[in-house]
Amino acid sequence: MDPASIEALLNEVREGRTSVDHAMERLHDLPFEDLGFAKIDHHRGLRTGMPEVIFAAGKTTGQVATIFAHMAKAGGNVLATRASREAYEAVLAVEPRAEFHELARAITLNQSPVVPGKGTIAVVCAGTSDLPVAEEAVVTARILGNTVELISDVGVAGIHRLLAQKDALQSARVLIVCAGMEGALPTVVGGLVNAPVLAVPTSVGYGASFGGIAALLGMLNTCSPNVSVVNIDNGFGAACMASLINRM
Repeated sequence: MDPASIEALLNEVREGRTSVDHAMERLHDLPFEDLGFAKIDHHRGLRTGMPEVIFAAGKTTGQVATIFAHMAKAGGNVLATRASREAYEAVLAVEPRAEFHELARAITLNQSPVVPGKGTIAVVCAGTSDLPVAEEAVVTARILGNTVELISDVGVAGIHRLLAQKDALQSARVLIVCAGMEGALPTVVGGLVNAPVLAVPTSVGYGASFGGIAALLGMLNTCSPNVSVVNIDNGFGAACMASLINRM
């Protein structure tokens, strides 16, 4: 349960629209709910500003659906990352309002207002092959309350494509830049903008890219001082960090 949901619940009690008993029932599973195979941290949004999120990879479809249903019942927005269509179909059977974002491999449920970010988060990706990681960042940032603009296929192999987006880049409050191969794009973007740049190395590339390690090392060695780096393919983590920055 996120801060906005708890505040709304307390206001309902104060205004007589919800009984104390009902409110106690809603708060019963704080700070966490033990399902046996998983312990759902309903209190995380209060502590960190970031709600509990389901990492669906490695879980059975039944486990994903059960966790999703219990999180939905708590009243907050729900996000499952790295989810298959099979997992979505299992979730849909218990929560028909859920949406599937196929390219991002994410399942979402929007049912609660969130504190909006102060500006736009630009998600930039070098090539179309980087879009799954970029879309994960887009979906995550949006469910966390941010206005997001996706700028795709603007890698350094055709630098004119990136420069054509200069106004959009420079108007963003935070930027997430996803790139594979040699991972040069975040450094170039960092040199164009007066804003934090969160670099996301992707596992896109031929053999010597080593599944994204070459891009990761290139980004870690950036000469642009406004660039910070997250783990390979971690669009979710970049979006969470960008969201925290966008609230400041």
